[in-house]
Amino acid sequence: MIASIDMHLDPRAIVVLSRVTTATLTTQLLKKGLRNVWLRGPRPIRGGQPRLVGRAFTLRFVPAREDLATPASWGAPISTRAAIEAMPAGCIAVVDAMGVQDAGIFGDILCARMAKRGVAALVTDGVVRDASGVLATGLPIWRGGVAAPPSVAGLTFVAWQQPIGCGGVAVFPGDVIVADDDGAVLIPAALLDAMLAEAPQQERLEAWIMAEVERGAVLPGLYPPNAENQARFEAAMKARGEPPR
Repeated sequence: MIASIDMHLDPRAIVVLSRVTTATLTTQLLKKGLRNVWLRGPRPIRGGQPRLVGRAFTLRFVPAREDLATPASWGAPISTRAAIEAMPAGCIAVVDAMGVQDAGIFGDILCARMAKRGVAALVTDGVVRDASGVLATGLPIWRGGVAAPPSVAGLTFVAWQQPIGCGGVAVFPGDVIVADDDGAVLIPAALLDAMLAEAPQQERLEAWIMAEVERGAVLPGLYPPNAENQARFEAAMKARGEPPR
């Protein structure tokens, strides 16, 4: 396990990114050359969950092996239970379950403990179990589905706070996750400052473009803006006292 990762996320970063859609983030990361940042599989367990932002606390499963994937393993030092007790408040638990759809990695009790510890959300390409109980915990969850069998029916838990692959995306401990109704997007830790500066700019520009569309403007030259429309946008932002760039 990696022990020396700063999992603290500046509250300002949370505020800024909570106002930025995952769609905007994928576009901005694409401009940086990153195409594989949207986690395939995780979907919100309920509609209307708030957009959430947090550092990734990673957990990893491998295929089940009969001598290891047993109910007794739940009490071992390397277990999902131990990993949950290591989760700092505000983190987003990101779980590599290899997309397995017939073994629920967490149920109501584990999710209730995560909520009690102040974990911001659970994101996994796997599935959860005890669906009604999990919903009752109030823990925001993005998951691949629901299944009754326990994790050991198809998976072996092996580690936390190591690099993982979740939904086909490489996730390192301390990377930033933003999750909303469109799914979950990874921001590499090294690109956080760039996203804080550039993603809100795109949101402001697109809000202005939407207002122009509602007034009947045509798209060519507007989206994306040509020099004339870019100048109009910047003038509008200046008049409102907001940064156009």
